Amino acid sequence: MPPGLDQITAVILSGGLGTRLQAVLPHLPKPMAPIAGRPFLGWILAYLQHQDLQQVILSTGYRAEIIATYIAEQGRHATDFSATLKVSCVAEPEPLGTAGGFIQAISPRAASPLAWLVLNGDSLVVTDYRALASYLQDETIDGIILGVSVPDAARYGSLASDDQGFLTQFAEKRAGEGVINAGVYLLRPRLLAQFPTQRPLSFEYDVFPCLLAQQARLKVHGVTAPFLDIGPPASLAQAETFIQTHFHFLLP
Repeated sequence: MPPGLDQITAVILSGGLGTRLQAVLPHLPKPMAPIAGRPFLGWILAYLQHQDLQQVILSTGYRAEIIATYIAEQGRHATDFSATLKVSCVAEPEPLGTAGGFIQAISPRAASPLAWLVLNGDSLVVTDYRALASYLQDETIDGIILGVSVPDAARYGSLASDDQGFLTQFAEKRAGEGVINAGVYLLRPRLLAQFPTQRPLSFEYDVFPCLLAQQARLKVHGVTAPFLDIGPPASLAQAETFIQTHFHFLLP
């Protein structure tokens, strides 16, 4: 039987400053943007719980106390996601970058899960994350990156892969159809020993180029699926319709 998300711990990267949204979300971290009756982060957590995930760590930074308060309230009232989903917060002492925040978040844990599911706290892909876990049956695969096919990849870096679907490079932003990096990674714990040691540390610009140089086997799982990144103000304005269209089964 293939492994499921119940054997995996998610780390949601929620530490960004959200400078592009300061005009519309003053003094709020991006993941706490109110969308369709709950914070955007609440939709991410509810969707992960829907797919049987049980453990989540939030890597927080800017206004970390707001996210911590929200999670504590959920623990008492369970209005946005069930109390059976175990969520903890680890605040960055300073901006550490996406990969640096991830490492900081998992460092207090005494034991590692089967794999780490890394996600961004300001984006959502409407797809079955359990499909990523199926690759873990192949012990030669070190990690999996979720790629989303889009008609125009101009806003995002594209993923280049070989004929077996293994990552060969992160391509520069370019117009036209492509498979973009959705910011969702499933990483075996053994990969951490190959991470660069500097801080701040970026997954896209530091970690993955370094892993490729060390011959790490990173599978690209490509999907055609609805994708929302609330970073730009225009996308934030579309978020409520996106949630109501694709997450109606999670609506209260």
